[in-house]
Amino acid sequence: MGLFDKLKESLSKTRKNFVEKIETLVTGRGKIDEEVYEELEEILIQADVGAQTAEDLMDRLRRTVKERRVSDAEQIKPLLQEIVGQILGQGEAEVKGGGPPTVIMVVGVNGVGKTTTIGKLAYLFKKRGQKVILAAGDTFRAAAIEQLEIWGHRAGVDVIKHQEGADPAAVAYDALQAARARKADVLIVDTAGRLHTKSNLMDELKKVGRVLSRELPGAPHEVLLVLDATTGQNAINQAKIFGAAAGVTGIVLTKLDGTAKGGVVIGIRQVLDIPVKFIGIGEGIDDLRPFDAGEYVRALFE
Repeated sequence: MGLFDKLKESLSKTRKNFVEKIETLVTGRGKIDEEVYEELEEILIQADVGAQTAEDLMDRLRRTVKERRVSDAEQIKPLLQEIVGQILGQGEAEVKGGGPPTVIMVVGVNGVGKTTTIGKLAYLFKKRGQKVILAAGDTFRAAAIEQLEIWGHRAGVDVIKHQEGADPAAVAYDALQAARARKADVLIVDTAGRLHTKSNLMDELKKVGRVLSRELPGAPHEVLLVLDATTGQNAINQAKIFGAAAGVTGIVLTKLDGTAKGGVVIGIRQVLDIPVKFIGIGEGIDDLRPFDAGEYVRALFE
């Protein structure tokens, strides 16, 4: 199966909950009236685009329909595809380089697949011919270090670790020294999964960031927030709080293949203006893909 086909398959639940409902709404409808807009807004909210984003989309759609003098309801789907494409932008969201090494800090709440995501990221970079080192900065969760080591082994990369309960900032410091000494291209720093409501844990994240930037100006070059697509609007709430506390530069959206809430991608971009940089579309080690906005829109609508 090709890359695009795999993406399309992974978005099948979202497409059923979103695009197919739009098709049902507009097929044979005739003119565009207020009832069409109201029902369309409801479909968008049900697809977890979010109330504010759904309202913004409807405003843009109304303006476009008026400006282009569109009267046939069946033209709504291609117009909406165009507007969603404008919101998400075009092309692949690239990881910002720096260093060497390029330092990526990975954050998120428990249970979103953070450690798995790090292993898949390491595999992706290694496939590109880059030397990768992982830092086991989640020193609190039982078995988190071992879990990262398993993924490191799968991806074929080194893991720098301390004892369970050690200071995560000290792990990050040692990992950065090791990455420099071994001439690594990329250092990925794991952090403890934390509730976004716990201020002391958020302060600890800031401390890790400060240690990295003191040792290597500009680091971390990326702070990637891992979100579970199946949580829908809750993912946007998490992103708001983490964005303020940890300076999030990009989103990794996991479990897109298991949800009808893939519309959350649109809400994240519209409400937070944080780019989605990677998406998880399966359980395999190579099922984490760089997010291509144009391909995503095409896979969703066509």
